[in-house]
Amino acid sequence: MATDVSTVRRDVVDTVLGFARTLRHAGVTASPDRVEAMLAAVGALDVLDATAVYWAGRLTLCAGPDDLERYDAAFAAYFGGEAPRAARPAAQPDRQLATSAALEAGAGTTEDADQPPDVAGIASADEVLRHRDVAEMSLAERDHLRRLFALLVPTAPMRPSRRRRPSAHGAVHASRTVRNALHDGGEVTRLLHRRARPRPRRVVLLVDVSGSMSPYSDALLRFAHAAVRAHPYATEVFTVGTRLTRVTRELRLRDPDKALAASGGAIPDWSGGTRLGEVLKAFLDRWGQRGMARGAVVVVCSDGWERGGTEVLAEQMARLHRLAHAVVWVNPHKGREGYEPLTGGMQAALPSVDAFVAGHSMAAFEELAGVISGA
Repeated sequence: MATDVSTVRRDVVDTVLGFARTLRHAGVTASPDRVEAMLAAVGALDVLDATAVYWAGRLTLCAGPDDLERYDAAFAAYFGGEAPRAARPAAQPDRQLATSAALEAGAGTTEDADQPPDVAGIASADEVLRHRDVAEMSLAERDHLRRLFALLVPTAPMRPSRRRRPSAHGAVHASRTVRNALHDGGEVTRLLHRRARPRPRRVVLLVDVSGSMSPYSDALLRFAHAAVRAHPYATEVFTVGTRLTRVTRELRLRDPDKALAASGGAIPDWSGGTRLGEVLKAFLDRWGQRGMARGAVVVVCSDGWERGGTEVLAEQMARLHRLAHAVVWVNPHKGREGYEPLTGGMQAALPSVDAFVAGHSMAAFEELAGVISGA
C-alpha cells in the first residue's frame, strides 16, 4: 500500500511540474517557490477534483491579474478541457477534463462520464503526447498539439546595441553628470551611469514544404507562427521546395489557423520536390546578401533530401555560414532512434551548421526554442 501511495505522490509532483513548465511557456513566471506552494496545496486537497486543482494553482502560481487569462488558457490546454469558473458550484467537478488521447481510447461511456477525472493520469497522457512523433499522431492528437503550440512563446536571441541608455550601473555618463552638477551649483552630488541594452537578434526560418516533409510541415509552420507572434519585427519566415516563398506577412495573422491557411494559399510548391541548393542561393542573392541573413540566427528546417547537385548546397551553406551569426538545422528524422545523416544533402550541409537538432515532437520544438534563444 505504501508503494501505491508513493507512486501517486510522484505522479502528482510530475503533473504539477509539467503544468508549471507549460505556464512558463505561456508567459506566467511560475517561480519555484510558487510551485512548492501549489504542491503543498494539492497535498491537502482531493487531486481528482478538477475544480480544487484549478483554484489551488490559480491562487499559488499567479503573481497578478495579468497572469489570470494566461493561466486559464494554459490550464485548458494542459488538462484538455475548459477551466472551471467561480460561478460553478464547488462540489461539481469539471467533467470536460478529458484529453484527446483519452477520447480516442474510448473513455466516453456513460458509466465513465459519471466518474471524476484523473488529473494526474490526464497530465501523464499530455506529457506522453509532448514526446510523440508528429507524423504518428492521430487527428485528435494533432488538434490537442495545436493548443500546445498556441502557448509556446519562443524567446528571441539578443545582440548588443551600440546605443547606450541611462542605467543604475555601467560606465559613467560624463555629460549628464556634469549637467546635473550645474543644476546643483556646480557640485557633483552623484554619478550618473549608462550602458548598452541588448536588442533582439533577427531570426530567419527556412521551412521545407516538399513532399518528403509533408508530415511535419504543418507543425514547423506553427512553430514559425509562434516565433513571429512573439517577435513580429525580428522574425522572417520563408518556405523552400522547388522555389522560395516569403510568408512572414501571412504568419503575422494572430489566429494560427488563419495564418496557416493564408500561408498555404501563398505557397505554390507545397508537397513538391526539393532543390535546396538553388533555393538557398536565391534567398542569399535576393535577401541574405542585402542584410536579412547578416548577423541573424538562420534556422533551416529540412530532411536534407536534395534533388539538385549537393555541390551547390555545400557552397551556399558555406556562404550562409559566413553571413549569419549562427546556422541551426532542424531535421525531424534526427529524433528517431538510430538515425544517421547519410543523405547527400545533409552531408553537404553539416560542415556549415552550428547546431543540428530534431524537430519531430512538441518537446523537440521546445528544445529548438531554447537553442535559438541561446544562439
